[in-house]
Amino acid sequence: MKHYRKELWFETKRRREFINITPLIENCLRESGIKEGLLLCNAMHITASVFINDDESGLHRDFETWLEGLAPEKPYDRYHHNGYEDNADAHLKRTIMGREVVVAITGGKLDFGPWEQIFYGEFDGGRRKRVLVKIIGE
Repeated sequence: MKHYRKELWFETKRRREFINITPLIENCLRESGIKEGLLLCNAMHITASVFINDDESGLHRDFETWLEGLAPEKPYDRYHHNGYEDNADAHLKRTIMGREVVVAITGGKLDFGPWEQIFYGEFDGGRRKRVLVKIIGE
């Protein structure tokens, strides 16, 4: 069995962003040379997420509205966590959106359903954060 590991780094300018990282993940798959197996992609920071969904701008705005309704950024004093940093909402948003995705690899390609894409979700931007890509297979 072969294995591959790579770290991708992101530093967003805005506090919250959704970035389609599918092309970067596909490049990792090509680099790995693995044709059949599994790909794990996970955020290595507790205020960021990796998830699969449709790449549609209206849906992204809906995510933002929905998440802000569930865990509003302000007022900061509504959260017990906030003190040194004002990012409790980002921790909660990450919990909702998830830490990682696992995708089957078939014939050297990501085995997606229609419209599926991989996204990096940033909920407390302004600093470098990493995403781990681990691929195992033949």
